[in-house]
Amino acid sequence: MIVTALCLTATLTWTTDVSAASPGQPVVARVEMKFATGEEIVDVIAKGDLLTVVEDRGDDYVIVTHDGTRGAVDKVNAVELAESTAIYTELIEEFPDEGRYYTLRASAWWALGKEEKALEDFNTAIEKGYKEAHAYSSRGLFMAARGKHAEAIEDYDRALKIDPDDITPLINRAAVHMGQGEYEKAISDYSDALEVRKNNAALLRQRAIAYKAAGKLDQAIADFDTIVDADAEDVAAIMGRGYIRFQQQEFAAAAADFSAALELNDEDPVAWNNRGYNRYQLGKAEQALADYNKAIELAPNYALAHQNRAWLLATVQDESLRDPQAAIQSAEKACEINSYGNIGDLSALAAAYAAAGNFKDAVGWQEKVVEIAPPDVKTFAEKMLTRYRNEKPYIADPVAAEKAEREAAEAAAAAEAEKKNAAAIREAAAKLEAESKLKGNANGEVESP
Repeated sequence: MIVTALCLTATLTWTTDVSAASPGQPVVARVEMKFATGEEIVDVIAKGDLLTVVEDRGDDYVIVTHDGTRGAVDKVNAVELAESTAIYTELIEEFPDEGRYYTLRASAWWALGKEEKALEDFNTAIEKGYKEAHAYSSRGLFMAARGKHAEAIEDYDRALKIDPDDITPLINRAAVHMGQGEYEKAISDYSDALEVRKNNAALLRQRAIAYKAAGKLDQAIADFDTIVDADAEDVAAIMGRGYIRFQQQEFAAAAADFSAALELNDEDPVAWNNRGYNRYQLGKAEQALADYNKAIELAPNYALAHQNRAWLLATVQDESLRDPQAAIQSAEKACEINSYGNIGDLSALAAAYAAAGNFKDAVGWQEKVVEIAPPDVKTFAEKMLTRYRNEKPYIADPVAAEKAEREAAEAAAAAEAEKKNAAAIREAAAKLEAESKLKGNANGEVESP
C-alpha cells in the first residue's frame, strides 16, 4: 500500500530547479514529513533522511524509507544526494554534536567529488563519538575508493566488531582483498557472508570470481552451477561458467554455455564471439566464422571479434575458408580500434600478411610485436619473426615445426647421402670389374664360352 506524504511543517515555496532521480537512487528529505493513512500517522521522515526512489511519477516520487515504509513524496521536498550538503550543514549547525549528520554530509561531499571534505566529515563524526558500525563501514568505502587499502580494512574490521551481524563490511572487505590480489582472504569473507545469506546469487557470483582468480576453477564452476540451478535464466552466471570451461579447455561445454546464453539474449556480441572461439577450437571453422561475423554485426567496433576473425581467415586449414586479404582487413580494423597498441591485434596482422605472401610487411609488424612483447611471450614472438624472415607462414607451434623441418631436412640429407653412397659403390664395383678384365687379358686368359 502507498501512503501519501503530508508535510506538516509550515508551507514552503522552493525556487530552485528540481532534478529527477532515477529508480534505485537515493534522495534526501528537505523537510520533516509524515506518512499518513487517513488520520493515522504511519511513519515520520526527518529532515535529512535518506530515501530510496522506487518510481518517478512526474510531480512526485514513490520512495522507500530506511525501515521499509513505502510512500509518495513531492519532488520539491526531496533532493539528490549531491545537492544535499546545505541541508546537512543546517542540521550540523542546529545539532553540532550529532555525528550522524557529519557522515551523511560526507556522503554528499563524496557524491560531489570533494574527497577531502568527505574525509574531514567522516573523521569528525567518529571524533565526536559517533561509533556506529556504519560510520566505520562508510569511511572504509571512502578509503578503499582512494586506494588506502590498509585503512579501509581497519575500518571494516572495526565495523564488524561493533556489529558482527552486519555482513556489509564483510562484503566490502572482500572486495578490497580482491583488489589487492589476496584471493584466499576474499574467498573466506564471501564464504562467511554466504553463511548468513544462503545461496545468494550476487555473493556466489563474487566468490566464483575470487575462486577463478585464485586458480580454483572447479570451485568457481560449482558456484556458477548453484546460481544456474536456482535460476536457469541467469545469463551472467552462464557466461561466467562458459568462460571458465574455456579456460579448462572444455570447449564443447563452453560452447554449449554460450549457446544457452544466446538463447536468452541473442543481441550479446560477447556471447557470439566467445562461442565462435570455442567452436573454432572444436574444428568448426565455418560456424566459428559465422559467429564472429554476427558479433561484428552487433558491435562493429568489437576489436577482439575482428582479431579472432583475422586469425581464422589467415590460418584456417580449410582452403575454401582461408582468405588472407580479408584477414588483413579484419586485423587492421582491430589495430585501428585499439590504436595499434594491442599485441594480439598486431600479431594477427603480421600473420595475415604472411598468409598473403607479403613477408616484408609481415616482418615489419612482427618486429613491432617483438618490441612490446612481455617476457612470457617474447621467445614465441621472436621465433615467428624468424619464420617470416625465412618466408614461412604463421604456425601455432614453431618449436614443433622447427623440429619437424629439421628432422625432414636430416632425413632428406640422409637419403641423398645414401643415394650418393650407393652410386659410389656401384661406380667402384664397375671400376674393379673393368680393371680385372684388363688384367686378365694381359695374362692371356681366355673367357669361358
